[in-house]
Amino acid sequence: MNFPFYIAKRYLIAKKSHNAINIIASISLAGIAVGTMALIVVLSVFNGFDNVVKSLINSFNPDLKVILAEGKTFAPDATQLNRIRSIQGIAALATVLEEKALLRYDERQTVAIVKGVSENYTGVSGIDSMMAAGEFRLSDQNQSYAIIGQGINVFLNVMLNSPRQMGIYVPKRAGKVSLDPERSINRKFLSVSGVFMIEQDYDSKYIIVPLSFAQDLFEYPGRLTALEIKLDPGANAKKIRQEVQLALGNDFLVQNRYQQNEVFYKTMQMEKWAIFLILMFILIVASFNIIGTLTMLILEKRTDILTLRNLGASTRVIKRIFLFEGWLVSVGGALAGLAAGLLICWLQIRFEPIKLQGSGTFIIDAYPVLVKAADVAATGITVILIGFLAAWLPVRFVTRKLLTDNTWLRVE
Repeated sequence: MNFPFYIAKRYLIAKKSHNAINIIASISLAGIAVGTMALIVVLSVFNGFDNVVKSLINSFNPDLKVILAEGKTFAPDATQLNRIRSIQGIAALATVLEEKALLRYDERQTVAIVKGVSENYTGVSGIDSMMAAGEFRLSDQNQSYAIIGQGINVFLNVMLNSPRQMGIYVPKRAGKVSLDPERSINRKFLSVSGVFMIEQDYDSKYIIVPLSFAQDLFEYPGRLTALEIKLDPGANAKKIRQEVQLALGNDFLVQNRYQQNEVFYKTMQMEKWAIFLILMFILIVASFNIIGTLTMLILEKRTDILTLRNLGASTRVIKRIFLFEGWLVSVGGALAGLAAGLLICWLQIRFEPIKLQGSGTFIIDAYPVLVKAADVAATGITVILIGFLAAWLPVRFVTRKLLTDNTWLRVE
């Protein structure tokens, strides 16, 4: 057995009196364990919320979205559309026209994005599974209907399938200028058949209508702003994206999910790093106890050090004893914290004991947890490195002078 490691282990776990050094060492180990546990739990809960939000957003955004590289609307080419549909791995393709408009219901009004979609839109999007009220119905017996977000519904207080229809107003794209504002505005009315609830940014912004209704309202006959594509499960998204881009040419951009929500994904990643750094700073503060523990231990073990030197132990061996002592505290705290954190995460995943306040008003009832191996590995490695530095500093600087000066080893 490694001699310095054996002595360090005896100092840490052997039976001994409960003096101040032993208490400080226990506090150091407990502090590192609690900090590590908190880091694992907080990161896993953050991953859980991140996964929930992404799943909600993905129910609205397609796997791939085609937009113009320059410009706003385009006339779809039947040959190109058929070429895209024939690409292996593409499950469905929907055509879309988006534009802002003013919504009015009774005396209330708000600005929203009107999204006109083709009849097969539910084959591309999972929005029909995110209905908070009513049903996803865009047309029935030559009558058009709208699906609005929960935020718009709260603001306008719309009654579903009511004889009182919601008005949509947009400026005319062409025509003579008139002093009468009524002649400069296109207006259409339709009933609301359902309300979707995805995420606040979408719920307060979007209204979904039939594509033909939107094209007529905005005076864009036969034109689109985007193509939305659904991929087969397990399909190679990167490869299919390249094939679609090749089929359409450089006039179009083919965006994956990340590119459609680049700001959101970057913000979530930055928030996660911020949480990691804040909790890591707490761990660094907790690791300072190791410095004090080792310094006091070195001073207390003067008799042991003198005995070891008389037995032939070199300065390097003595330094390694106390270095191993610090490592055992940091590694022990890290392993205990990792085990406790993973146990808490497992209990929350399995039994969901911690519920969200106001349960029943959210899509989920309990705090979501998602443990990632990369987070566990990064936490463990970082904590151990911090512990190594906390152990190395006192051994390097405190013992450098003391071990070269024999006068301090004299026992009073």
